[in-house]
Amino acid sequence: MRLETHGVTKRYGAHAALDGASLATGEEARVIALLGPSGGGKSTLLRVLGSLLVPDDGHVSVDGRALPHDEEGALKERRGNGFVFQGYNLFPHLTALQNITLPLQEVHGMDEARAQERALELLHRLGLAGHENKRPSQLSGGQQQRAAIARALAPKPRLLLLDEPTSALDPVMTGEVLDVIRELAEVGQSIVLATHEISFARKVADWVVFLAAGKVQESSAAGEFFERPKTEMARGYLEGLSKYR
Repeated sequence: MRLETHGVTKRYGAHAALDGASLATGEEARVIALLGPSGGGKSTLLRVLGSLLVPDDGHVSVDGRALPHDEEGALKERRGNGFVFQGYNLFPHLTALQNITLPLQEVHGMDEARAQERALELLHRLGLAGHENKRPSQLSGGQQQRAAIARALAPKPRLLLLDEPTSALDPVMTGEVLDVIRELAEVGQSIVLATHEISFARKVADWVVFLAAGKVQESSAAGEFFERPKTEMARGYLEGLSKYR
């Protein structure tokens, strides 16, 4: 997977969440970690890469293919991606199984039998066998996030985009979810991950994009970034997060 952005800007009123962000990853980057301080632009860049947001200026390409700048094109593009957010975003009135089958049928046009088969396959794979007919309120936080990951994986996405997927979880539940993400990376799923989990990013990321103040401060192979960060800002960030870990 190769991601490229050139001068990407996304404004909200007078505030530029992304301010001329430019980057290019290596050709073989399978897992890309977006790191940086809160408010630096990680979530906005993640949404731009997944076509949930269309930039005001600049260009984005994935594997040499330019992403559309019109809303209709962006809608079509995002259907090929999977998204997982920190708030789970499961439908509270539906079971775990229904949370997966409904989008498969309504958005992706899959028939009921195939949708059920795919949903059960993923729920079992992600350790949720026996929980298929529970609603979100009957699941732990870690189980809800695993169900959300199953829903994102169900249509076999080109990209799986994860926005701080463990920030609302306790350490045990965080470990459960990170184990699932690591396993997905190991079997070749292309992933873009916005996270503060530095130790986890060290283990799974091939490439790191470090953002602050809406700009890409560094974009480099993960080993190089963690061992020899180029900027004082990145060095301070890593030292600050590692101090009490």
